Amino acid sequence: MTRAGEGRLNRIVSRDQLALVADDVGPMTAPVVILMHGGGQTRHSWSGAAQALAQRGYRVVNVDLRGHGDSEWSKTGAYSLDDRVADVEAIVAQLEQPFALVGASLGGATSIHAVASAITPAAVVLVDIVPHPEPEGINRIVGFMRAHPNGFATLGEAVDAVAAYNPARPRPRDPKGLMRNLRQRDDGRFYWHWDPRVVSHRPEDFHETVQRSAVSLAEAGVPVLLVRGLKSDVVSDAGVAAFRELVPHLEVADVGGAGHMVAGDRNDAFNDAAIAFLERHMPLA
Repeated sequence: MTRAGEGRLNRIVSRDQLALVADDVGPMTAPVVILMHGGGQTRHSWSGAAQALAQRGYRVVNVDLRGHGDSEWSKTGAYSLDDRVADVEAIVAQLEQPFALVGASLGGATSIHAVASAITPAAVVLVDIVPHPEPEGINRIVGFMRAHPNGFATLGEAVDAVAAYNPARPRPRDPKGLMRNLRQRDDGRFYWHWDPRVVSHRPEDFHETVQRSAVSLAEAGVPVLLVRGLKSDVVSDAGVAAFRELVPHLEVADVGGAGHMVAGDRNDAFNDAAIAFLERHMPLA
């Protein structure tokens, strides 16, 4: 049995033959936590959470979503929520034990749509995403992802772009860590580690799909935890209230000092809330 913290690289092929890359950490036979990052991120955004969950005794599948990180880009621009749910189906098909879906932003929307598509997790953890998010916050994210289509001449320019987007987070002492989110092409310029076509859709259409799918969370009776950053411009009190009307059994964990990137801003608080929830609804043997 692999001990917690010893990672394996897992390659998953979805129904359209697109290959996904995931870190597979923790005991192979333990209940599984599937981590899905937000748009414009990579699986490395979950590094601390993955290690904490594995050390607790869970098996963790920490995946780069299609069009992101080391996973393949779709040649046909297949980045709908249906396409992403097919990726979840491919991951789940490899499992025999109970599993939970943990998704931030885009990964959370995928989790909601997965339940509506008859995938049956033991629990769902949504990180700073609700069916009715604040348009201003969503537009800020999409605007960041659509900016700089010609890349950056230097790594410092990319660091400046991130700092402008999230000025509350301290600038990294070593900017080389940002290379996990960048690709340097033959022209020498640095480009984000995601396919620009990921954000070619209208955000309104995307969230209408999530709103329709969210009803299934109540119908399925799956335990749901929303972890939100109290400094988030994406999830408001009104958005939480509207979500609770759809899903009366919704649990909420508020994380002070965190914005939309909850796990990155306050990884300790996120880990505590997520692990406590999972231990109640998907306990270890």
